[in-house]
Amino acid sequence: MPLRLLVVLFVLTLSCQARAEQPSKVSKIGFLVMASQSFAATRAASFEQGLHSLGYIEGRNVVIEYRYAEGKADRLPALAAELVGLQVDVIVAASTPGVLAAKKATSTIPIVFVSVGDPVASGFVASLARPGGNVTGLTNFSPELSGKRVELLKEAVPNISRVAFLSNPANPVQKLQWKETQAAAQALGLHLQSLEVRSSNDLDSALQAASRERSQALIPATDALIDTHLKRIVEFAAKNRLPAMYGAPEAVDAGGLMSYAPNYTYHYRRAAVYVDKILKGAKPADLPVEQPTNFEFIINLKTAKQIGLTIPPTVLARADRVIK
Repeated sequence: MPLRLLVVLFVLTLSCQARAEQPSKVSKIGFLVMASQSFAATRAASFEQGLHSLGYIEGRNVVIEYRYAEGKADRLPALAAELVGLQVDVIVAASTPGVLAAKKATSTIPIVFVSVGDPVASGFVASLARPGGNVTGLTNFSPELSGKRVELLKEAVPNISRVAFLSNPANPVQKLQWKETQAAAQALGLHLQSLEVRSSNDLDSALQAASRERSQALIPATDALIDTHLKRIVEFAAKNRLPAMYGAPEAVDAGGLMSYAPNYTYHYRRAAVYVDKILKGAKPADLPVEQPTNFEFIINLKTAKQIGLTIPPTVLARADRVIK
């Protein structure tokens, strides 16, 4: 073989080896959550599992920068700005306040939301089918959710007449939740009591008001601030033997009585699919927003026994999961 050809083959071999040894691009993902790290642990794990199933390995071809506001909305702008400063490729933002902070921090970095209410009414997207900007994702908004929680609570505890509704009026979606919950309560002959929690400092006084007004059951709204304090709410309900219906399955795992909610494990895994598409070149403006299609009804029989409640067999039969 001519010497010149040998040299060319040698150079080509070295070039191929160099390209093979070059590390693949490491994508950087920001994960912004208003709730506490402990509350969001299972959901974050679902997101990571979704990424892993798509071929992403933490530290090898992807790095996830987690930022938790621990229930304090005023921390979100700084955390969002921090992620933008790190030049992440995409931000996954959980909860309406989290998306608001991310959207104000950047108009260019793609944002994938999850666990938010009405994204159109909140101004995140132009429409569900055509988001239009740098934001898209998965909403947990479903008109029948709030009413369904009231109905299931009434079926499980037929003799109740006064129900306390714990909500955060600073969350724009809470008005809609209150309206739907109130409509369902009126249809069932229930008196709904509004207990407002605008900050962590308001929680104790709101719960004391529930006791003072002799509430017979409790419905905490789905809200990042309230979710951060679910353990305290669950303990209060147990101590006062109050049946409670939650919008977060984590509450039932922590000792709450019941929850009816979208399948958040599925939602966070789906968020990974959105991230993957964006990292491969898709634009958020062209990715339709997904609405919840499957829901979970969970009952904790251990808690029912502790508060002296017998769940009717017809209600138990409808549960997707029963903790015994």
